Amino acid sequence: MPAALESTLLMVVTGVVSGVMATRDRNPCKAALAEWGWLAWLGISDAFNVLLFFAAYKYTISIAVLAHYLTPVFVAVGAPLVLGEKLTARTALAVAGSLAGLALMLAPSGVSATHAVWLSAALGAGSAFFYASNVLANKFIVRSFSTSEAVFYHTLFAAPILAAFVPVSAWPTIEPRAAGFLALVSIGPGATASLVFLWGLRRMPAAHASTLTLLEPLVAVLVASAVFGEALGWRTMAGGALILGGAFAVITQGARRSPALPSGS
Repeated sequence: MPAALESTLLMVVTGVVSGVMATRDRNPCKAALAEWGWLAWLGISDAFNVLLFFAAYKYTISIAVLAHYLTPVFVAVGAPLVLGEKLTARTALAVAGSLAGLALMLAPSGVSATHAVWLSAALGAGSAFFYASNVLANKFIVRSFSTSEAVFYHTLFAAPILAAFVPVSAWPTIEPRAAGFLALVSIGPGATASLVFLWGLRRMPAAHASTLTLLEPLVAVLVASAVFGEALGWRTMAGGALILGGAFAVITQGARRSPALPSGS
């Protein structure tokens, strides 16, 4: 099925799961209009993050991933300006080292600067921008929305946008078995992952959380090796070591404590 249709179904499943959890995870604080605006932007930015990332994948895979993981750089630059978070030298070095490791691990050798490469890089960078704004926007709704509520409400904005990009001809061709399998899998990587990520994001600086997301491609490479038998070369091993080193530097840093969360977080 088309990527937009997959994304729509994943977002719907995420909304259903988080909506059920939100019935027992309510925040008694009344949200201000500005906070509802940030929540709406959270859904919009998440939708375009997914759409641009899949669009970048149509041209190249490795370049798309590399560009998408500019996110920690955007967050590291934006967090001091938008959130007032302090960018430490250790965090900056961790971001730089992790990105270098990602480039070493994923960048193909001998890639020419073709139109497809530049377009994939631009779309991936656009995805990174929306992903970064998603991370930052979450910090503005922490007081008035619980984790489950934030995930649920943001899907109400994201799902219709994703659905609008699904070709009309694709809807009648949905195979029930494939859709059911996707829905089942979406409970884990979609709904559960979104809830856990947001829960963690609320308890650490945004720059630290976005740096830790660089573990994602490393995990993907390791799973590809274990499940599909893809070879792990020296570049993969060296790049993975740099990423893990950056993650270790972030999680062992004595960051300032995040503000206390309200009940129902």
